[in-house]
Amino acid sequence: MGFVASIKVCEPISVPRVLVEELQKLRAEVEQLRAENDRLRRENERLQGELGQAKADLDAARRAGKRQAAPFSKGPPKAHPKRPGRKRGAAHGRHGHRPAPPPESIDQTLDAPLPEACPDCGGTIDETEVDTQFQTEIPRRPIIRQFNVHIGCCCACGKRIQGRHPLQTSDALGAAASQIGPDAQAAIDMLNKTFGLSHGKIAQVFDALFGIKLTRGASVQIVLRSAKRLEAADEVIRSEVKGSPCLTPDETGWRVEGKPGWLHAWVVGRAVCYAIEECRKADALEDVIGLDWAGKMTHDGFSTYDRFREAIHQQCLGHIIRRTRELEAKAKRGAVHYPRKLIALFTEAVHLRNRHIKGEVTAAQLKGARKEFDRRLRELAYPPRTVPEYETLSEHLWKHLDEWFTFLEHPEVEPTNWEGEQAIRPAVVNRKVWGGNRTWAGARAQEVLMSVLQTCKRLGLSGLDFASRTLRAFGNPVLPRPVLLTPR
Repeated sequence: MGFVASIKVCEPISVPRVLVEELQKLRAEVEQLRAENDRLRRENERLQGELGQAKADLDAARRAGKRQAAPFSKGPPKAHPKRPGRKRGAAHGRHGHRPAPPPESIDQTLDAPLPEACPDCGGTIDETEVDTQFQTEIPRRPIIRQFNVHIGCCCACGKRIQGRHPLQTSDALGAAASQIGPDAQAAIDMLNKTFGLSHGKIAQVFDALFGIKLTRGASVQIVLRSAKRLEAADEVIRSEVKGSPCLTPDETGWRVEGKPGWLHAWVVGRAVCYAIEECRKADALEDVIGLDWAGKMTHDGFSTYDRFREAIHQQCLGHIIRRTRELEAKAKRGAVHYPRKLIALFTEAVHLRNRHIKGEVTAAQLKGARKEFDRRLRELAYPPRTVPEYETLSEHLWKHLDEWFTFLEHPEVEPTNWEGEQAIRPAVVNRKVWGGNRTWAGARAQEVLMSVLQTCKRLGLSGLDFASRTLRAFGNPVLPRPVLLTPR
C-alpha cells in the first residue's frame, strides 16, 4: 500500500505597516549616519593635514628664530627672480665715478716717476705728459693735542678764571686731563647708535684703525655724556613733532634692564623722534603732542592711536593688504573672492594717488574719487561673513570705515606707515646686536642720540659734524651751539 505525503503551503506572514515604516526610518538614519561618518572622516583628514602643516611651520619658525640671520630672512628664493645686472635702454642707470677732490683740499702731492729704461726692451723712455690720479686715505695715526690752559684770578671778585679753546669739550684738569676729541666722541655715538656696534667692538675698531686705546666703560660714558649735551636738540625735535601737520608713528619691542619694553618712533616732515617706554601705549606720544593734536596721522591698526580724536587718521593700507593676502593664501574655491576684491580695491586707490603724483590726475579728481571708494568698501565690509576670519576683518574695516582713503582727500598723507617702519630699522639692528639697554639712563641716551642722528640724516646733514660741534660748544660761552632745525 503506497504512502502519499501531503504538503501544506504556508501563507505569507502579514507585517504590520507600523513596523515597515519604522524599518524604513532606521534604514534612512543608518544611511544618514554613514554619510555623516564619511564627512567627519574627511574633515578629520583635512584637519590632520592642517595640523601637520601647522606643526611643520611652527618647527620652521623655531629653527629660523635660533639662526643668527633669522630676522633678515625673507623665506625661500623666488621661483622666477628678476634678472641680475643692469637693465637695457633708458633703465640702464648712471655709472658712478668717484669725483676728484678740489685742488685746495690736496694734503699731499707725490710723484710717480718713469723708470730709467723700458722694462721690456731696455730702451730709452721719452716723457710725453704728466697726468693726475687722486687717492683718499684714512689717517692711521691719531692727532694728539696739548692744550696749555691759562688760569687766572679776577682782581675784583677773586673768582678763578680758566681759558677754553674751541676744540676742547671739557674744562676738566688733573686726573681727567687726558680726553677723547670731539670728532672721536661723535664717531663713537654714531658707531653705537647708528651702526649698532657694541662698546667692546667700538674699542677694538679704535685700537685697530686709529691706534687709540679705549675701554668699554669709557665708550659708555662718552655716549651718556653726549646724550646729555644733545638734550637741547632733542627738545627742538619734540617741538617739531608737535607742530607738524603730518605724523607717522610706529613701535617695536625693546628691552631695558632685562625687562620687556617698547621703542616708539615718530616721523614728521623734517624730523624723526624716538622714545622708550615700559608699555606699547601711546602715552609718550600724548605727552609730546597732547590729546588735542589736530594733524593727520598715518598708523597701523593699533587702537592706542584712537585716543587722538581731533586728528585725521589714515589706517596703513600696507598692513591690511598683507593681512588680506594671508587670508587669500589659505582660502579655497569661492572663498578667495572676498580677499581678492579687497586687495583690488586698495591697490586701485594707491595707483590713483600715484597717478596724481605724476601729474596725470588732478587733486579735485582725486578728492572726488573718495566717495566711490568709501561706498565700495562699505558694500564689501557690511554683509556678515560665514568664515570667522573674514568676519573679524570686516569688523575691523567697518570700525575704521572713514580712515582707509584719507590719502585721496589729502594727497600729502601717505597711504602706508612705511616711514615709521623705516625709522624703526636702525633700532632693530641695535636690538639684534645687543638686545636693548641695561639701564634707563642708557635708554634715555638711546632715544636722544637716535633722534638727533636720524634727524640729521633726514635733513641731509652730517650727524658726526653736528654732534662734534655741539660737544665743543657745550659749556663754552664763546662758541654758539649749532642749530638743527630753524623755526618754521
